[in-house]
Amino acid sequence: MRAERDWISTPVTPDLLRGALDVERTGNGVLPHRLPAWARAQCPDPQLAMAESQPSGVRIVFRTRATAVELDTLPTKRVYAGAPPRPDGVYDLVVDGRPAGRERVPGGTTVTVDIATGTVESRPGSAGTLRFAGLSGEAKDVEIWLPHNETTELIALRTDAPVEAVPGGDRRVWLHHGSSISHGSDAGGPTATWPALAASLGGVDLVNLGFGGGALLDPFTARVMRDTPADLVSVKIGINLANADLMRLRAFTPAVHGFLDTVRDGHPEVPLLVVSPILCPIHEDTPGPCAFDTAALRAGELRFRATGDPGETAAGKLTLTVIRAELSRIVRQRAADDPNLYYLDGLDLYGAADFAELPLPDGLHPDAATHRRIGERFAASAFTAGGPFAAPGA
Repeated sequence: MRAERDWISTPVTPDLLRGALDVERTGNGVLPHRLPAWARAQCPDPQLAMAESQPSGVRIVFRTRATAVELDTLPTKRVYAGAPPRPDGVYDLVVDGRPAGRERVPGGTTVTVDIATGTVESRPGSAGTLRFAGLSGEAKDVEIWLPHNETTELIALRTDAPVEAVPGGDRRVWLHHGSSISHGSDAGGPTATWPALAASLGGVDLVNLGFGGGALLDPFTARVMRDTPADLVSVKIGINLANADLMRLRAFTPAVHGFLDTVRDGHPEVPLLVVSPILCPIHEDTPGPCAFDTAALRAGELRFRATGDPGETAAGKLTLTVIRAELSRIVRQRAADDPNLYYLDGLDLYGAADFAELPLPDGLHPDAATHRRIGERFAASAFTAGGPFAAPGA
């Protein structure tokens, strides 16, 4: 129960949100989106709809002297029938750039996916409240990072002192696009996804367009990136194209060129970093499609497997080995006319030696420790002196 005090209720408006590109008004409150409505309308894929509405990298940011903060939210949690239950999503509190607390909101709406039948059942639930107390009464910048893996409707923000929006512009903005690994699958929390860790180490503001299952060179994503203000841009391409078995090499090459052309239309001279896939043994030399391992699921374990035929790479099917080689070639070709275009081999972020020490628990996604390693390595490669994202004068 909330202690008796004079609470101030503040609407969650776009000027209090960072990392969201659209805010939808719902019957409960507001729902942050990481793709604008026009882009969502161009792709009816329910997987993308779920992924872009999960607010990876989205945070509520305000300045206040409040000693206590409450936030009412309605989360939507995903459950796989027969698989181990997923923990509730995490809300991370950051005060003046430093971690200051972590809370969860139980309950909420539950979406159950039956892998065997493909059916999806949604069970409505009730909203919950998270509370951070014992904060300093000094003026401070407060960030509440929303769960990276739960669609989150924001209902009410309460504090025991007034809040005001924090003006932007003092830090560079890093715009990143990638797959579920960039989205943060299996990370320890919203500030512990590898892009969030790298952004913190690099001293930049993150806009994370990492979408689980959705890094597919979609033209609307390229146009969103073109139109989103940014000082630094990166695209991590590959794993979804292999595990979705979506295109062949003949289509892949011009699709990469077209994606980069569109991004460059809006960001003609900013540093643009192309990152190839980290190691994923099931898809290194075996094409997709990727599927759930039903035998593992029967044992209560969630794992993935590649179902393609390695012999079909000769006919243009994509593997991670093929994708890395072609991305490297494309960047070398384009860099002759684009001095601000760079390439980072994903194996430098997570390779064979890392897999031996920190294997991918489900065969596809890194765990929390591996997210930290990838984030630290990305920051060391991109943000330090001599790197493509190094601060001016570094």
